[in-house]
Amino acid sequence: MDRVPNVTRADAAAAVRNPLAFIAARWTPDPRTVQRAALVALAMSVVIVITGGAVRLTGSGLGCPTWPKCTDDSLTTTSEMGFHGVIEFGNRLLTYVLCAAVGWAIIAARSQKPYRRSLTRLGWTQFWIVMGNAILGGIVVLVGLNPYTVAAHFLLSTALIAVATVMWQRTREGDGAPRPLVGGSVRQLVWVMIVVSALLIAVGTVVTGAGPHAGDSSEVERMPIDWETVSKAHAVLAWIVVTLTFALWFVLKAVDAPKGPLARTRDLFLVLLAQGVIGYVQYFTDLPEVLVGLHMFGSCLVWIATLRVLLALRERTPEDGPGLPAQEVGAAHASLAGPR
Repeated sequence: MDRVPNVTRADAAAAVRNPLAFIAARWTPDPRTVQRAALVALAMSVVIVITGGAVRLTGSGLGCPTWPKCTDDSLTTTSEMGFHGVIEFGNRLLTYVLCAAVGWAIIAARSQKPYRRSLTRLGWTQFWIVMGNAILGGIVVLVGLNPYTVAAHFLLSTALIAVATVMWQRTREGDGAPRPLVGGSVRQLVWVMIVVSALLIAVGTVVTGAGPHAGDSSEVERMPIDWETVSKAHAVLAWIVVTLTFALWFVLKAVDAPKGPLARTRDLFLVLLAQGVIGYVQYFTDLPEVLVGLHMFGSCLVWIATLRVLLALRERTPEDGPGLPAQEVGAAHASLAGPR
């Protein structure tokens, strides 16, 4: 066995000054390790949404009635607080797991050789979103589950999922300039789909804010909007996204697009169908908690699948890696990249 080198005082000082640089100088992760770290961060960003939904659906939103402590006298839940306190405090603890996952992704990205600044920045963006959402979650408790702060809390989680999805994709491609695989009109269609999907999620938070699941058994403020009306608007937006997805698939088949965009569009369509079935069943069965939780999970999957369609419309190769000359690439995609 090789002898483990002693850590000198200079090494310790360097580790304190810049721990990421200290680790990067001594460790080079395999590319798959970086990819897995980014995937774990993405998975945890979805898990925290699901557990947050469990807090709401079990009426445990004020299980810990204050923040950052669980009670005025205790940092953790107490036996007197019962089941609701355990659920709420458990969700708070999972924030630390999420931080660890994001931290691992940052360390892995920072240590990769050659160094990729864009990848590390995506990791740090996730970290600051997590910190901001943790503070916002505390505000949600302090204002008694005000529905507008709850909606903002979920939307910030959606932003975290978006950044985590982009980082996961970027770990599997190079840093070269993006090369479009489809024409400009197709990209515009996908951007319209992204905007409508974001609006769909935003209106979904209004449905939740006006609906019966207030998040706690006590009297909680609700959004002064007719729940059924906004639910119907939510359904209309969902059908628009489904229609846009079907239209995109048809166009991609018509122009003989590469397999990547077609496969991602197919995945999105299947996720949308499953989400639609769950949505209609929960609507006609008076919103059972289990189905509402599944619908929240489906919302995360729809958002990820939509972003993956967008990211599949271009390819990136390593800046100094092998590849076709620009002229040959342009010729290969002449029928898809639109007019010159």
